[in-house]
Amino acid sequence: MTRIPSPAPNGRRLMAVELEIDLFCQGLRVDSNCQLERDARSYVKARAGLGSGLELVIPGKRDIWMNAPVHEHFTANSPYVLRLDERGYHVLHEPSGTEYAVRIPPAPAWYERKASTGTPMREIGVLQGTYLGFYLGKACAFWNSDPRENCRFCATGLNVGAPGGDKPMKTVEEVVETAKAARAESGVSFVHFNTGYQTGAGLDLCAPFVKAIKEQAGALVGVQAAPTKELHKYDWIVECGADHLSFCYELHNPAYFERYLPGKHKHLGQDAFFKAMEYASRLMGKGRVSGEIIAGIEPIEDTLRGIDYITSVGAFPTVCIFRPVIGTDMEHAESPRYEDMRVVFQHVYESCMKNGVPIGLAPNIEVSLVVQPTDAEELAPPSWRKTLYQAKLRLMRAAVGAIFEAQLKPRRIKADAEKPPQPSLTSGRRG
Repeated sequence: MTRIPSPAPNGRRLMAVELEIDLFCQGLRVDSNCQLERDARSYVKARAGLGSGLELVIPGKRDIWMNAPVHEHFTANSPYVLRLDERGYHVLHEPSGTEYAVRIPPAPAWYERKASTGTPMREIGVLQGTYLGFYLGKACAFWNSDPRENCRFCATGLNVGAPGGDKPMKTVEEVVETAKAARAESGVSFVHFNTGYQTGAGLDLCAPFVKAIKEQAGALVGVQAAPTKELHKYDWIVECGADHLSFCYELHNPAYFERYLPGKHKHLGQDAFFKAMEYASRLMGKGRVSGEIIAGIEPIEDTLRGIDYITSVGAFPTVCIFRPVIGTDMEHAESPRYEDMRVVFQHVYESCMKNGVPIGLAPNIEVSLVVQPTDAEELAPPSWRKTLYQAKLRLMRAAVGAIFEAQLKPRRIKADAEKPPQPSLTSGRRG
């Protein structure tokens, strides 16, 4: 496998996506002259914990949003430091003296507003890039077993219900109020719900929220829940208004899946994720389902195989760079190497291109926790296939613009979100 030397030590100026990858891998130190309390979004202990870094924007061929690690142990040795001067914020690579201008998105005014229940909206939903994320339900049940069966890199059990973290058991009313505020004041177009393992009731929990957002706020809606064998429920959640489904199976290597995801291995099994993702992709069409994995724990060869599997079933790969979050079982593990992660994300783009998976069609969805396939475009060398793929994507964006505009308006949903339908003789057999 070709290894790409880390560009930082030799002083070569990085493309925006290369800087993004290196910051995910090495983290960022914050100079004392920065005024993040005034200028930045707060560090939010939200969801699985990967959103607890510093939100920033790297200008480039396209603006790249990222959530830079700043608190974890490994960041103390980072060659990168964030500074503020009369020009604004910039990231300095100290060994080479190379500077990169960045923007720090401010906290929205609605973060400090309270929902009608009295809960601050920042404890209900959180901006991660340009989309709005909600965690639904109690903390993942894997955190409550004895012994604990939580994923070894996860911080959900530390954040949900903790001071300054996510409020557990949110109401539909306060979620809708928060979404409306984010739509009006932050221009949010995509709302994403996720929930840890809820003993098989994940989709049932999400459905009323999905329907309410579609009817009252108007937004594209994504759902991530533990896979269910009741495949007809995916038809139901789509009828309730879900525009996107994601399946977070984390690691493609079965042995690593068993070792690092004991609860998912014991109670769900890796194959359950595959069957649900394949069914949902056939149901919704190419590019409307994603498979989520983590790069930097299992061997890179397995991660590349996982990416190819995800795109082969018509889904797009959402790949997180492993972050050893403080308080987790893996907080002292090493962060991944830039060289490996550059290979991974070039492969993400090339695999989407090879299998014709559309990327970047929906408006204003910038996910700060991952290197998006659209971010990685510049990593792939020029080729006739890349030229044709990009031309096809431009045509598709033009064609679907009016469709997305209509989907962003509130509309009536006929499905009953309170009661999932019973399976029929043909349910779960969509081919």
